[in-house]
Amino acid sequence: MKESKTAILIFANSAEKEITSKSFSSKSLFETLNKQTINIAKKTGLPYFHFSEKQQIGNSFGERFTNAIQSVFDLGFNTVITIGNDTPHLTTKHILKTVEKLQKHSIVLGPSTDGGFYLMGLKKSQFNKETFLKLPWQTSKLNRSISKLKASKKINITYLEVLTDIDTASDIKLVLDSFKTLSKTLKTLLLQSFLSVKTIIFFHFISIKNFILNLQLNKGSPAFLHL
Repeated sequence: MKESKTAILIFANSAEKEITSKSFSSKSLFETLNKQTINIAKKTGLPYFHFSEKQQIGNSFGERFTNAIQSVFDLGFNTVITIGNDTPHLTTKHILKTVEKLQKHSIVLGPSTDGGFYLMGLKKSQFNKETFLKLPWQTSKLNRSISKLKASKKINITYLEVLTDIDTASDIKLVLDSFKTLSKTLKTLLLQSFLSVKTIIFFHFISIKNFILNLQLNKGSPAFLHL
């Protein structure tokens, strides 16, 4: 491919870091997702940069994400396409379609079911660091805030299909229940993670039920003195 002014930013923590922030996840699951994400980027033929927790700079997600985008623009690219590692149904086609859409639009968003987005294509001319830092990152209000920004500043935004990124066990169920294709390995790991969470919830419920039952049967001793 000829020299490109478009780069892919993979903003994704290592598997070791992910398992400390997502209780349902396993190291194997996010190792697989990271490999899949990098392979997707490679297949586009575009240059890509992976910012894990080791490369990220800032105290909040918004700061780290904004600084990473700025770093890629500082390398001389005119357009950046950002993706994460937690969208199992992301494909190379989504990125290539974003490249195509950016020829006529300033921003391309791949909205996620939780109100955020799994992909963002952004032209340097539309990137304002101060504005980005003020956005409600990692909340369900993110897409609405960007839409308001679109209306107030007449920014030309277009959208890809809605996909699910996995932040909770219920997100895993949405992914597994969909009719979209998953690799056999990834599907197995997602199913294992989901069943693991269901098992933990079940035993937690049983423990609470037994505790309440013991309180009901214990009429004499001051059980709460030991809590």
